[in-house]
Amino acid sequence: MSDLVRFDVTDGIAMITLDRPQVRNAVDRATAQALAAALDELEARDDVRVGVLTGSGTVFSAGMDLKAFSTTGERPIDERRGGFGITALPPDKPIIAAVEGPALGGGFEIALACDLIVAGAGATFGLPEVKRGLVAAAGGVLRLPRRIPHAIAKEMVLTGNPITAAEAQRLGLLSRVVPDGTAAAEASSLAREIAANAPLAVRTAKLLVDRSVDWPFAEAFDRQGSYTDAVRSSKDAKEGAAAFVEKRAPVWTGS
Repeated sequence: MSDLVRFDVTDGIAMITLDRPQVRNAVDRATAQALAAALDELEARDDVRVGVLTGSGTVFSAGMDLKAFSTTGERPIDERRGGFGITALPPDKPIIAAVEGPALGGGFEIALACDLIVAGAGATFGLPEVKRGLVAAAGGVLRLPRRIPHAIAKEMVLTGNPITAAEAQRLGLLSRVVPDGTAAAEASSLAREIAANAPLAVRTAKLLVDRSVDWPFAEAFDRQGSYTDAVRSSKDAKEGAAAFVEKRAPVWTGS
């Protein structure tokens, strides 16, 4: 697909790889646009149900390519999907970040834009923007307080200091911590579990988890009704019930 971002599909799982190890998978404008294009392909392909986003080599991503920015003045933004090609408009289909090594600045913001994070034991996560006179404006200051306790998120944002994978897991940021070098394999295994489920139900469940965060609880059941009613009346819901009764694997159509 690109010499900046690889896109490989196996058994319904798209492995999307930031492929700039020579600059620690830092993201320039071209890479942001390549990642956005990869996410567009993830969304468009009927044979792909879940994405895994990772980095080549031993670093997930060092964030913005500051050398490229100082040379060109171009920020790593895609017009539709925003910063780093993902942070303003993540895909509707589930996507899992598989993190090895540092995920710093924009690299951490990319991971935060994913639904789940699987990390190698040696991974680190941080938003060092304030150390450079900047603010983590590609979702860092917005998403991190929704994923971990507010006081800890504020400390990370204001100090710029990173945390370890073990600490991130203790805070509830990570789904799984695995031995170094196995994050992509573990994320793929998790992706296959998700992909085995009804795709319409999965997409709707993801949408509701994300959107309902800001709903007043007194209104939440009414608000979710139109979404869950559509799933309940779908062909896949009928197929799921039939497969259970007939003791066989369901055959999903996504409709």
